[in-house]
Amino acid sequence: MEVNESKLIERELTIRNLRMTKEVTETRRSLVRWLALSLGVISPGESRLSAVSVLDAILYFQFSERKDPSVEELMTYITGAWGAINEKTLRYHLLQLKKANIVDNAKGKYFLLAPDVGDRYDAEMWVTNYLDSQVNPIKEKMINALKELKSR
Repeated sequence: MEVNESKLIERELTIRNLRMTKEVTETRRSLVRWLALSLGVISPGESRLSAVSVLDAILYFQFSERKDPSVEELMTYITGAWGAINEKTLRYHLLQLKKANIVDNAKGKYFLLAPDVGDRYDAEMWVTNYLDSQVNPIKEKMINALKELKSR
């Protein structure tokens, strides 16, 4: 039986295991870029900064301000920290982060997706729960596939 494999894909997940070098920890920008690479938000060597600036703004509001920002608040932060950003570009990157299951929104506010998290403004708790929520479903399906394989 021929299976159309592309129809089996529910979603793709990119998580990169990057070295944490001294250069990475020197500036906020390099740390945010490192996180963007780790989460698959950008590709290695990507020179455009708009996706990184949007991720930085979300991280800033989530973990420093402990609040869910509006598009206007994100634009103000990005303009001050990175330089002017077009609202259309900002919304595009927010949509890409939403498609990647990193960001969600409700009532005009944006926040890091935090399934099963007690305090979504706690960075360590967010990372743990985010990674578990993304990887565990894949892990369970692989375990089931291996059980099926073993029984044949």
